[in-house]
Order: sequence, then C-alpha cells, then structure tokens
Amino acid sequence: MKIFDAHCDVLYKLFIDPSLDFVKSSALQVNLESLTASGTKVQLFAIYVPEAVHPDMKFMAALRMADLFYERVLSPNSQMKMIKNKEDITLLEENEIGAVLTLEGCDAIGQDLLKLRTLLRLGVRAVGLTWNFGNYVADGALEDRGAGLSRFGRQVVDVLNETNTACDVSHLSERGFWDVVESGCHLFASHSNSHSLCPHPRNLRDDQIRALIKQDSVMGITFVPEFLSGKKEASIEDVLRHLEHVCSIGGENHVGFGSDFDGIEFTVSKLAGNEQYENLWNSLQKYYSNIQVEKFLFHNMAGRLPG
Repeated sequence: MKIFDAHCDVLYKLFIDPSLDFVKSSALQVNLESLTASGTKVQLFAIYVPEAVHPDMKFMAALRMADLFYERVLSPNSQMKMIKNKEDITLLEENEIGAVLTLEGCDAIGQDLLKLRTLLRLGVRAVGLTWNFGNYVADGALEDRGAGLSRFGRQVVDVLNETNTACDVSHLSERGFWDVVESGCHLFASHSNSHSLCPHPRNLRDDQIRALIKQDSVMGITFVPEFLSGKKEASIEDVLRHLEHVCSIGGENHVGFGSDFDGIEFTVSKLAGNEQYENLWNSLQKYYSNIQVEKFLFHNMAGRLPG
C-alpha cells in the first residue's frame, strides 16, 4: 500500500510548539514513525501562517516554517526526500518518503511577487491562493464579499504558470475558483469535499468538480468531519460517500486524499492520524478493485504533480 497525502499542517504545529519531535511526538497526527508505518510514500507539508500573526511578520513566519521543513523534517531524517516534480517520485527508494513543500494562502506575500518567488525558490511546489478569508490575491471561501482574483491575484497565477507550480483552489471563493480555471495551468484541490453531500462553503459544487475533471486535475477528499458530515463527528463511511460521489460524476481518475492532519481538532472515527490510514485502505478494499484503490490512495495524485 502506497499513500500520497495532499495536505497536512505539521509545519504549523512545529511553528507554534518548537519542542515537538517530528520523529515520534504523539502530539502530531503526522510524524516520521506514522508515515513509515502507514506506507505513506509522498506527504505534502503546508506552510500555513496563522491569522493571529501580525501582517508585517507573516512573511518571516512563512520563512520560519520553510526552515523547519528543512531543519526538522528533511535534514535529520535521511529517509525523507525533497520532491519537486513527478520524476523525483519515481526515483524514491523503497524505504524513502517524499516530502513536498506547499503554501496554504498567500497572506504571507502581501502584495509582493518577490516574496512569492522567494518561497518558490525555497522549494514550494503548490500554492493555495487564500485561506478562508480575503487577501490581496482573492477572497477565501468564508469571505462574505465572495470576490474573485484581483489584478495582483492574476499576476500571482501568471507566476505560478511560468514556474510550473500547482495552484491549489481549496479554500478559494467560488468566483475565485472560476477565475483560476480560466487562467491557471496546473490547478488542483488539495483538501476539499462534495458540496452536494455536505453544503459547507469549503466544499466544491458538482460543476466545480467537473471543471477539475475536464482540466485533467485532481481533488483530495479531506478528513475534516465538518466537511464530511456537517458535524464534529464523522466515520470512514462518510469519507467513502464523498469519494463515491466524485467517482459517480466521472472522477475515478481525478480523486485522492488530503487528510488535513495536524490542522484539525476533531477527527474521523478510526482515522485520527496518519498511522490509521490502514483502516481506510481496508474499507476501500470492500467496495473497489485493487487498481481503483491504488489510484485513490496514490496514483491519481502522484500523476498530477507538475514537472
């Protein structure tokens, strides 16, 4: 079993509590021991700068998280390998785990493309334009205004296209989503569910999912209970319902998983951390062929990483 997980917030946890041990801390839903035990082959690590950080310090916070990625995740752990493109995934040895650096929300760059380019040069390979609220790039899914890309936002998307960087539409407003569809080359949704099954603003409507499919993109079903069931509790069956819905509208080759581990307080029953991915795998085996399960857990995501 190989797993490609499109989103976790370990770097945020290490940022707010530097005493945590990435190798084995039980306070982390994703650590090296759990990645190894679960069979995770590629894990995306998001730079998420909390709302509480003063705007003048957000870029420095993002740089600190990038430094944590190198100094706490990669450097001390020889089995963790930096991934920048699809070819890097194919070069992973049997005991190695790929790590992809991403940016969740462009609040950290303000109105400065140099800051964006700096993060890209540090290895960021996917950029989410917003978190839940508005910034200089666009509005997030929970921003009442619901605006799309700003003029600066279109410049940001142009830079992502020029640098062959994935543009993550999770957290983006609906209007912003459609603006990116028109102008983005490498879009995907790292951690979003079906709005038809659970009408939360963070979830994608069927026409949005079909647009991702039409662009040969991919979305990651996320394990946030509120996005699965609308409540603080959810089960693996809820995860499967959202997966099956995407498949039912043509998305069998365009869906994977983006757990949001370490970014969530409430968890899916029997799927409370990376080490419990086996429970999801066992449930998938009941309903899908081995080929389908392998696509959902790994190949659909791995095949869409730019480069």
